[in-house]
Formats: sequence, structure tokens, C-alpha cells
Amino acid sequence: MLIKRSLYPHIKAHLATPDVFTLIIGPRQAGKTTLMEVLREDIEAEGKKTMSLNIDITAHKPLFETHEKLVQAIRLEIGEREGYVFLDEIQRKEDAGLFLKGLYDMKLPYKFIVSGSGSLELKEKIHESLPGRKRLFQLCTLSFEEFVNFKTAYRYSKPGKGLSALAPLFDVHKEMLKEFLDEYLNFGGYPRVILAETTDKKRIEIDDIYKSYLERDIEQLLNIQKSDRFTKLVRMLSAQTGNLVNVTELSNSLSIVQETINHYLWYLEKTFIVHKVTPYFRNTRSEITKSPIYYFVDVGLKNYSINQFGTATLIIPPQGLLFENFIYNCLHEYLQFSSATLHFWRTQEKAEVDFVIDTGLQVIPVEVKYMTLKSPETTRSFQSFLAKYTPKEAYIIHLGEYFQKMYGETTVHFLPFYNLQAITKDIVK
Repeated sequence: MLIKRSLYPHIKAHLATPDVFTLIIGPRQAGKTTLMEVLREDIEAEGKKTMSLNIDITAHKPLFETHEKLVQAIRLEIGEREGYVFLDEIQRKEDAGLFLKGLYDMKLPYKFIVSGSGSLELKEKIHESLPGRKRLFQLCTLSFEEFVNFKTAYRYSKPGKGLSALAPLFDVHKEMLKEFLDEYLNFGGYPRVILAETTDKKRIEIDDIYKSYLERDIEQLLNIQKSDRFTKLVRMLSAQTGNLVNVTELSNSLSIVQETINHYLWYLEKTFIVHKVTPYFRNTRSEITKSPIYYFVDVGLKNYSINQFGTATLIIPPQGLLFENFIYNCLHEYLQFSSATLHFWRTQEKAEVDFVIDTGLQVIPVEVKYMTLKSPETTRSFQSFLAKYTPKEAYIIHLGEYFQKMYGETTVHFLPFYNLQAITKDIVK
């Protein structure tokens, strides 16, 4: 059964805009090529002409040497009129941004759908080369919503409604919810891993994804022959998920100069392995202002990097950290089409709030609890934030039912995690 991606309708709708380029970026093996194949089949079913090229295919690679060669091949296949050209793995092309700009400047009658796996050239340079001529879509590994819909054969799916659409299912089938959450927190959302039928097969798939990332992407991008220290850095970040990251401490532990540590961290972020989260602050004396926190784009890869793949949720301490990482990924996904930013909050006195959504007009604190709360309990840290910033709404995410309570001028919502989208519904319209 084909895994359906929630980003697909957004990408399909973009083809109707005047933009020449539809750019799809994201982690290796996240499903970009499959999504493009489905899109191409749908376009052809509408009677429109398409062409697909992959720079990793030996027979296709010479066509990317010059604009003239590529355009000649397209015209041979599609003709001189409107058509849709799919270019996969464009990050293998040197100066990809400039190459695509050259295609744009030729004023061709084609739409280009272009993908790249965590390419720095694609992510950074294209913004400079193609201002206002494209839209960038980020396809990550499967979200929990996509995972559950696939596991339930799309019987309860409501396209466009998000994870909250599954709330009636979870309200009735609590054990199913727990099983799905445990499986997802263990194995993550890589399509190949989800499709593998046994834990051993899943481990083989994640091993191949992890090693291909280190051996193909990192060794080529960083021009390093031995990735041992880089691998140790990934492990340390995994072990420190949800905690402040101190570059000096990492440098001392790994015997790598701080400049190189910063370089590695930057590459990990730009190749879609981790998300960097910065602190929210207004008082530079009492609040943490610099040290970031890192969360993994895929919790399965995080588990694998520290040898907890398939067993992580059987060990009590990592459960809360995995759940926190999971909630961050959900919030990041829901906010991707808005201008809101996602942060954390810490003070010098150790008060903390897991996440703070800053919309520019308001701040929304979000605390994460990997437990089933029976009564409206809040921590002193959370109350400290409420007293300091007096937000209109605040949220505590947990495994239980919904209820609320007023704290001063703030309505605190105790929200089941599968209703998480309720936080962002008024932000993303």
C-alpha cells in the first residue's frame, strides 16, 4: 500500500501558480522521489506531458552538463509547448542554484519540479539565485498523523484536518493509541523503516540510511575521510536531547576545536538531521540567551545513534525526552506555513518551559508531560513564566484527557497530545 503524504496537495496546488520552480527538499530517504513519481503519474493522467530526470542515474548525468543539453533533451521528449520537468537529486549538480537560474532566464514554457536531499546549495543558494521565482517545500520523514493513517489503511483519514481528525479514534481505542505511539517513538518515520515488517528488518533499513548519510553526504560535504568524531557528536547530541548544548563542553569532550564543532552542528542542521532551537528571552540578565537545544528530525534515527533503536521506550528515562522531541516535531510541522517562531525558555535560576511559540503579537508557552494527568497541576517553572509574561493562553500537553484551569489572567489548557493542532489553528490560517 502506498504511503500518502500530507504535503502532496500543497505541492500539487502550487503547480497552478505562475512560479516556474517547485522545490522539494528534505532528509535522504524521506520519500521525495516517491512523492514526485506519484505527482508525475497524476499529471500524466490529466493528459499533460512530463519528463523525469535523476542526476544520480548514469544515463541522465551528461544531460546536466550544460543548459543546452538539458533543454534539447526536454524538447525532444515534451516538445516546444507546456510540460512538467522533474529533476531529482539536484544537489549532485555543482552550483545547482545558478544552474536553475540559467533555466529560468531562458524563459522556457515548462514547470520544473526539483528535489534535493539536504543540499546546502539547494537550501541556501537558491534563495539568492531565484528570488520570487519558486516555492520551497520541506518533506521530512512521516509525521505521526501520516504514520497512523497508513497503519489504519486510511479508514479514518480526513485530508487537511491534521492529527486532530483522529481524536475520535483515539478517544475510543486507547490501547491502539498507546501501541501506535510506542511504535513511532521507537522506530521513527522513515518510510523504508515503517514498511519493514520486523524489528530486525527495520534495524537493517535504519542502519543503511544512517551509514549512507555519513558515507555519502557528510564525507563528501565535509571532505573528511574518517567520520568517527562526527558520529560521536551525533551521539552526544542524542544523549543531550532537550538539554542546553555548550559548544565548549562538546569541544573538550571530543578534542575538536570549537570552530569545527560549530561547523559540524551547522551541517547537521542543514542536512536535516537535527533542528536547532534558540531560547526565548526579554531579560538578558536573568534568562538564558545563547545556548541552544537540539532535537532530531526523526526520533528513530536519534534512537539508532545511541543503540536504543527498537528498545528506547522500554527504558523509563528516555521516554519523556523522546516524547518531548516528538512534540517539537509536531509543532514544527504545524507552524511551517506561518511566520511564528518556536523557542524554549530557561532562566539562570533553572526555571524552564519546554516550548514558547512567538507569533509576534503574543507568546504561547507549551509544557510537555509524558504522563496522564488527572488534575490541573502545573510546575513552579511554568507558573513563573505565566507570572512574568501573562499570556492569554497556555498549554500543558499530556497523555490524558482535556481540561482547563485559570491561573491569574491565563487560561491553561491541559491538552491530549493528539489534539496538539488546537494550539496552532488560530496561528496558521
